[in-house]
Amino acid sequence: MGFQTVIYEVDGPVATITMNRPEVANAQSSELIDELDAAFDQADADDDVRVVVLAARGKHFSSGHDLKTMLGQAEADQWSAMRETPEGKFRHEEVMYYGRCRKIHDFRKPTIAAVQGSCVAAGLMLACMCDLIVAADNAIFQNPVLRMTGAGVELLVEPWELGVRKAKEFLWTGEKIDAQEAWRLGLVNRVVPTDELPARVKALAERIALVPAATAQVTKRSINHTADLMGQSASWEYHFMAHHWMHNTRTALDALGKRQQKSSMQDVFSEHRD
Repeated sequence: MGFQTVIYEVDGPVATITMNRPEVANAQSSELIDELDAAFDQADADDDVRVVVLAARGKHFSSGHDLKTMLGQAEADQWSAMRETPEGKFRHEEVMYYGRCRKIHDFRKPTIAAVQGSCVAAGLMLACMCDLIVAADNAIFQNPVLRMTGAGVELLVEPWELGVRKAKEFLWTGEKIDAQEAWRLGLVNRVVPTDELPARVKALAERIALVPAATAQVTKRSINHTADLMGQSASWEYHFMAHHWMHNTRTALDALGKRQQKSSMQDVFSEHRD
């Protein structure tokens, strides 16, 4: 299958899905999200693929959602056109953001996110859907959406990744977490030199691929089930509803008017781009 915004490669038991919008810090457009979904389906259908790596071209992993079409500053697509009504807006976010991310989280094969540069807002949400995260030593994690009045992003991963108290601080302040601090807090599994990121992630993926496929998959399901028993799924569902409710508050609507002067999420977070 040919893609425009992702690169799909298979090397032995490892499939690598690479976001390919480096000119906008891999901001997640509707096309990119659709193609990520299709690429994961392709990896799922290939029985020779045992591990999937989610990577990104360029200096940054992802600056979050690309909001150009939503703010009326790019040609509308089938998804952005849905947002003209409250019901359509809810359905758009339920399918494209919440649903597509949950699908990666529940993907049956082990997954690894290879993160370099900025991993911001929906970029962080996307990375956290993977089973493991390997960070380059230049990686920066941040979710400053609360300063835009939004209730974080669609899936509130921070309490599960950072712990309750640190999650509150991280979200309320909008401060950045560097790679070493992310490792200390348990947000990432490993920190590696930036120029070694692809090779080190590939080596880790190949090591995981030595585990029999059925064994790796059932263990993943069991661990994910443990998190569900602890309330992860219910907490994500609750936050998604809270997030969507926030869209319709006067605070959010006033902020939207101001943001329409911006072209996209990566412009709002322009300090993350070199």
